[in-house]
Amino acid sequence: MTYVRLDGHRLAPLKETPMPTTRTRHLSLVACLVSLTFACGGGAPQNGASSAAPATAPAGGGSATVVRITGSDTMVNLVQAWAENYRKTKPDVSVQVAGGGSGVGIAGLIDGILDLAAASREMEAKEIERATQKNGHKPTEYSVALDALSVYVHKDNPINAISLEELAEIYGDKGSIDKWSQLNMKVPGCGSDTIVRVGRQNSSGTYVYFREAVLGAKREYKLGSIDQSGSKDVVALVGRTPCAVGYSGMAYITPDVKALKVSKAKGEAGVSPSNETAMNKTYPLARALYFYSPGDPKPEVKAFLDWVLSAEGQKIVKDVGFVPIGGPSS
Repeated sequence: MTYVRLDGHRLAPLKETPMPTTRTRHLSLVACLVSLTFACGGGAPQNGASSAAPATAPAGGGSATVVRITGSDTMVNLVQAWAENYRKTKPDVSVQVAGGGSGVGIAGLIDGILDLAAASREMEAKEIERATQKNGHKPTEYSVALDALSVYVHKDNPINAISLEELAEIYGDKGSIDKWSQLNMKVPGCGSDTIVRVGRQNSSGTYVYFREAVLGAKREYKLGSIDQSGSKDVVALVGRTPCAVGYSGMAYITPDVKALKVSKAKGEAGVSPSNETAMNKTYPLARALYFYSPGDPKPEVKAFLDWVLSAEGQKIVKDVGFVPIGGPSS
């Protein structure tokens, strides 16, 4: 589903499907849908294959220990790969995976319907406080992988590098850059010269992270962006839109796009998103990817987390396209 930003807090779909007017109502609704999905014994996504992966069913139709994980769309392919491979090690454990966005996962964690929330951003202080008040214990954070959040353009776009300052003027409220020619670029196939801004909907942890890292805590997004519900959808739209720019996880690169070098300030040398630059944090948009449990995890959840952080689990991180916690060579 594609959305167009109408104001700093509301998204409207390009199609006729209505959207809630606030982030809180959106997260509550999706969290309820996730709860109903799990209650029915499935972990399939409610908002499309790009935003959630199907649940892992008990082997042979019998009963199984269930670990429920919901959240980050950036992480959903990685978490599903973990689930599928862990099943080979522990066939009596069913890891059910759903996406919907980091905010949805965190809301589900607060409501007590999940074992783990997957998040591409840190929990906010107010979210930790609510979870602590509701569940009686503070959520526990686990850094499970690294990512270099990438800035993508169409493969034929001649631009190769961009600064955080320029990105802020492209994406930020009252930003001054809306034409490729302002960056001294003439883009083949982009006759209008207008920069088409592609982003994520506001339940996304990537949406929150990009705003804080690029725009700053107090600046909102500029109106009129085309907001996608999934990381893969962002890259796909940029890949077929010569005028576009978008941001998404490093694992989602395709031959139709290229990832730009990024610098902190205009005029500085840009740094490419890579395993090495994510690990040493020289890439300006390097970030961690997280699991959160509601306090100390149950034994079966702790066993899964230990496996995720083991050499076997971290190899899957590298295979999917992200960066293992132990470094590029893990």
